[in-house]
Amino acid sequence: MTETFRILIADPIHEDGRKLLEGNGAFAVDVATGLDEAGLIKRISGYDALIVRSKTRVTAPVIAAGVSLKAIGRAGIGVDNIDVPAATERGIVVFNTPDANATTTAELTIAHLLSLSRHLPQADRSVRSGDWKPAQFVGSELAGKTIGIIGFGTIGRLVAVRCAGLRMRVLAFDPFVTPEIMAQSAAEPQDLDSLLEVADYVTMHCPLIDKTRNLIDAARIAKMKPGARLINCARGGLVDEAALLAALKSGHLAGAALDVFAQEPPKGSPLLDQDNIVLTPHLGASTEEAQQAVSVKIAEDIALFLTTGAAESAVNLPRISSEQLSRTRPYQELARALGRLVDSLSGGPIRELVVRLFGGVAGLDARPITAEALVGLLDKRLAERVNRVNAAHLARAQGIEVRESRSEHARDYISLIEISAVTERTTTTVAGTLLGGRLPRLVRIDAYEVEAVPKGHFLFTSHADQPGVVGALGGLLAREAINISRMQVAIDGNNGGSGKAIALISISDALPERSLAEIQNMPAVERAVTFEL
Repeated sequence: MTETFRILIADPIHEDGRKLLEGNGAFAVDVATGLDEAGLIKRISGYDALIVRSKTRVTAPVIAAGVSLKAIGRAGIGVDNIDVPAATERGIVVFNTPDANATTTAELTIAHLLSLSRHLPQADRSVRSGDWKPAQFVGSELAGKTIGIIGFGTIGRLVAVRCAGLRMRVLAFDPFVTPEIMAQSAAEPQDLDSLLEVADYVTMHCPLIDKTRNLIDAARIAKMKPGARLINCARGGLVDEAALLAALKSGHLAGAALDVFAQEPPKGSPLLDQDNIVLTPHLGASTEEAQQAVSVKIAEDIALFLTTGAAESAVNLPRISSEQLSRTRPYQELARALGRLVDSLSGGPIRELVVRLFGGVAGLDARPITAEALVGLLDKRLAERVNRVNAAHLARAQGIEVRESRSEHARDYISLIEISAVTERTTTTVAGTLLGGRLPRLVRIDAYEVEAVPKGHFLFTSHADQPGVVGALGGLLAREAINISRMQVAIDGNNGGSGKAIALISISDALPERSLAEIQNMPAVERAVTFEL
């Protein structure tokens, strides 16, 4: 007899998503909207899956009451209304629909592009006020103009294709996407400053993280082509709104269009009084089609998971037996640290990631270990939540080819994990092991033998093997009141006479950018980077 899965829909979703589930004999679907926490706790115990939007909060008590719950689906992007750690702890997979509204957001970008080029909102207001002054609204053709796309994920790529269809020249900046992926969407790769200098239009499509907050500030706006126009349908914090206002008032920028703001709604913002800016109230996902798409996608994902176990769109970890987890967990944690390390040391977009297992670890399933290495590699690069369920999918989207190899032959250690990141110009290799089968250690960076605990803040330098370098580094750290926990200095193990060395220094706090720049300018230092594991 075929098992029947019970699904509770706790927020309104598009009828197409609901009908997709109701039309499948494997599911019994109930709809109960407007439940508070107490009501959901009382209702949830007999259900295999729960589908919500943003209104219903799936708290830890709700999850604890869901004794049969296998999956939680969020019809939309954000999962801040779901206690994901609590779900993960109970082996419940959480899904969302990050790409289902990509087309809608891309089309809104094009709408703003056209509005800016032809002054459509201003012309509309003029006609409504009784004027008829077409000469005041002479616009610009898009054909032949250059658009710069900052952030080349799913939405950025859709915008690129549409702009190419308008016969625009398309430039793109994204340090984590290869030129080949950009070329597939008719875009030319550019560094950020070069893009800003030549683009007639600049549109933002990158995540909001610490490194991208106020990415477009006064200094970068000053580098933009005089008369350029700026569009932001991504995240409000990407653009320094005060600097944008100044550029619009001075005429350095001819116009701007914002769908997102640092504070929403932007009550009291001086941008509201500026005539050469188009403002919309965060409409990126506000279309009938997008609402349908997120509903159908979450229904499809829940159905596929319940019937086959597939979980490509999950935002947390899949269920794994306690026996499997206990055997693989230490190696997964080591692989994640190595992935983060190789990301920190690799320059430019990564084309290939190679994970090699030697000795005892080669007897384990390599897939969760490789996935965890990808989590470490991608975690700081992407806005999406990265886990071992979706890591391979996200890597493919970034143009990263992933290869695995295993050998039971031990290389100096009982078990060894070696990870190589290949870019267009370089290959960076790091290796680690577990001491006593449980204590992670970094043991090699390229040809340099080291021994370090992969945890905390680090300063890494590649420098000439000469007296005074280590002392200079120590003196600078002392000046910044940063303690050295451990220090490893090594020379090239393949060519000890090369005159090159590295220093891997575990430090108590993050190093200020000004101090890192000072180290990078030391004559003996070829390269200096900081990172946290």
